[in-house]
Amino acid sequence: MMEFLQPEGWKQPKGYANGVAAEGRMVFTGGMIGWNADEVFETDEFAGQTEQALRNVVAVLAQAGAKPEHIVRMTWYVTSKQEYLGCQRELGAAYKRVIGSHFPAMALVQVVALVEDDAKVEIEATAVLPASDQ
Repeated sequence: MMEFLQPEGWKQPKGYANGVAAEGRMVFTGGMIGWNADEVFETDEFAGQTEQALRNVVAVLAQAGAKPEHIVRMTWYVTSKQEYLGCQRELGAAYKRVIGSHFPAMALVQVVALVEDDAKVEIEATAVLPASDQ
C-alpha cells in the first residue's frame, strides 16, 4: 500500500510528490549512473545518461521483484543544474518511457562532481514492495 502525502492547501507539485507513506519490503538502490551493464557510457548527453541511469534503477529493483510503481523516493545528483533545466522536455519523455506516470518523493542536488568523470547524473531510489506483491 502506498499513500501520496499532499498537505491541505499546498500547491500540487509537478513531476514529484511531497511525501509518500508505504508498507512492505524496502528495496534500496545504490547511486545509478548513465552507463550500461558493461560500465560504458553510450552518450554524453544529459537526457540520454539520465534515461540509462533510470533503466539501471529499474534493473536493480527488478532483482527484488520491485517495479517502477513501487518507488517511493528518488534522489538525483546532477553536475549541472543548467543542463538539467535545459532539457526538461527530453527528461520528461525519458522518465515516462522508463518509469511511467509514477511520481514519488524526489530531491535534486547539484554536486561539484561525481566519482565517474563522464557521469552527469546519479540517481538513488527507494522502493517498497507491498506484502501482496512479494
